[in-house]
Amino acid sequence: MNQQQSSVTQLPNLYQTDFYAWTQAQVKFLQEGIWNCLDIPNLVEEIESLGRQERQELRNRLGILLGHLLKWEFQSSDRSKSWIATIREQRYRIINLLEESPSLKPYLPEAIAQA
Repeated sequence: MNQQQSSVTQLPNLYQTDFYAWTQAQVKFLQEGIWNCLDIPNLVEEIESLGRQERQELRNRLGILLGHLLKWEFQSSDRSKSWIATIREQRYRIINLLEESPSLKPYLPEAIAQA
């Protein structure tokens, strides 16, 4: 068994035991075009997870923004500069997130409803 074949049989185990080492191996295989060594099932899982994380980040930021906007509206006697800063920061981060991942825009109504 050569080095590549040995690496292929160890990849699923490496994914479970040393995630960072697994990512570095996958990067190397992709850069060098060693397609038969790629851990496709786990790569698919990780890429799907990245997409879910983007959606989750949008929901979280919208939740923080909406919460502070509601506080601003209904607790006017408690308004503070930190609330303004949080509102501005969340708006800024939401705009950046949507600019970096414009395909999230159609998800916005659902994310607002969940937030």
